[in-house]
Amino acid sequence: MTAPGVESTVGAGKAEGERRLHPVTPFRRAWAPVAVLTGWAVHDPNQAQEQLTKLTTTMVLGGLAALVTAGALYGFLTWWFTYFSVTDSELRIRTGLLFRRTAHIRLERIQAVDVTQPLLARVAGVAKLRIDVVGTEKKDELAFLGQGEARRLRAELLARAAGFAPETAHEVGEAPAHELMRVPPNKLAVSILLTGATWGSLAAALVAPPFLWLATHSVWTVLATAVPLLGAAATTSVGRFVGEYDWTVGESPDGLRIDHGLLDRTHETVPPGRVQTVRIVEPLMWRPLRWVRVELDVAGSANSVLVPVAPRAVAESVVARVLPGVTVPGELRRPPGRARWCVPLWWRGYGLAVTDAVFAARHGLLRRRLALVPHAKVQSVRLTQGPWGRLWRLADVHVDTGADKTVTARLRGAEEAAVLLREQAERSRTGRRSAPPDRWMA
Repeated sequence: MTAPGVESTVGAGKAEGERRLHPVTPFRRAWAPVAVLTGWAVHDPNQAQEQLTKLTTTMVLGGLAALVTAGALYGFLTWWFTYFSVTDSELRIRTGLLFRRTAHIRLERIQAVDVTQPLLARVAGVAKLRIDVVGTEKKDELAFLGQGEARRLRAELLARAAGFAPETAHEVGEAPAHELMRVPPNKLAVSILLTGATWGSLAAALVAPPFLWLATHSVWTVLATAVPLLGAAATTSVGRFVGEYDWTVGESPDGLRIDHGLLDRTHETVPPGRVQTVRIVEPLMWRPLRWVRVELDVAGSANSVLVPVAPRAVAESVVARVLPGVTVPGELRRPPGRARWCVPLWWRGYGLAVTDAVFAARHGLLRRRLALVPHAKVQSVRLTQGPWGRLWRLADVHVDTGADKTVTARLRGAEEAAVLLREQAERSRTGRRSAPPDRWMA
C-alpha cells in the first residue's frame, strides 16, 4: 500500500542507498512554466493578444529567455530533489523541494511492475517504471530511468516481492519468457475495420457537421462539434491500431507479459492470482471469422486487455494460462421462455453456466460478452427482483469481485436463482479455502 508522508525538514541531504533518476528527467518537467503561460493565453485569448501587442521585440525575446531559464531551473530542481531506494521491505520514493513527500511501497503489496517507453523516451534510451500496488488506483512511477536500469530494477522488485533475500534479489535477473501468441498487424487492422464502434464514430463525424451547418450557419458550432467527433473516430481506429500494434503475449514465472505499441512501447505484466474476471468479447462481424477479444479485471490494476484479437481456440488457450484449470464453457443455459416478456428479443443473448471452477454469465445479442469469475474471487453474491420480475417469477443473481466489478446472471427463474444464490455462496467459501496463495514466481 502506498502511504505518502510529509517530512518537516527542508533541503535534507541524500540518504545512504538512495539513487537519482536519469539525467534526462529534467526535460520532462521543464515545459511546466510554458504550459501555465499557454493555458492562460487559451483561457483569455483577447487579453493575451492585447498584452502581446504592447510588447516590443526586445521584451518578447527577454520574456522567452526568462521563461526558458525558469523551465530549465524548475526541471533541474525537481530532478535534484527526487530520490528512490529499495530497502529490505519497501521501495521508497522521495520528492519535493519545499514540502517533502515520501512514498513507502511495501514490496509484498506490489502486484505488477510495468516498463513503458514513450516515443521520445525510446529515442533517448530511457524508460518509465510504473508500479501497481494492491489497494490503490493510482500507479506510482519512476520517470525516467535508463532502459537497462529500468529492467534490472523491475527484476529486482519482482524478486523481492517473490520473497528472495535482499542480497540475492539483484542477481535473479529478468525471468525468461516464452511467447504464447503474437497479433499480426494485418489481422489487427481488419479487426478494427470490422468493429461497429469504428464505423459508428466515423459516420457521426461525417454526418453531424453538415446538419449543424444547415441549422446554424455557424462555423464555430460546426468546428466545436466536428473536432471532438473526428478525435473520437481517430481514437477508435488509428489510436487503437497504434496502441495495440505488435501485441505479444508471453509466459514467464512472474506472470503473463504483454508487449505492445507502435510509437509508445509498453511492457506490462498480468500478475498470477490477481485476475478477478476474464471477459471474452465477440463482436457481430467477427463471428464468421471466429475471432474474439479477451479483457481482464485485475484487482488494483489498470491492465484491462489480454488479447486484442485472436481465433477463439488461441484465445481460450491463453485464458487457460491466466486461470489455471479453467475451461471456457461451451454450452450456456438461456433464461426461461417467459423472460421474453421482460426483455423482448434481447433475452436470447443472456446465458449462464456454472462449472467446478468458474461462474460464467453471458450477455449481449449483437456484441456477446462472456464473463468468467473464478469461485475463489467472488466477494459477495446478491439476488435482486423487481416488480416486473416478480410478476413473471424471474430474478437476477449478481456476483461481486475484488476488482469492484459485478457479473450478473440475468432473468433466471426465481427458484433457480434462489438455489444458485445458496450454492454460489458455498462454492465461493470452498474456493477461497482451497485457492493457492497469490505469490510471484510460485
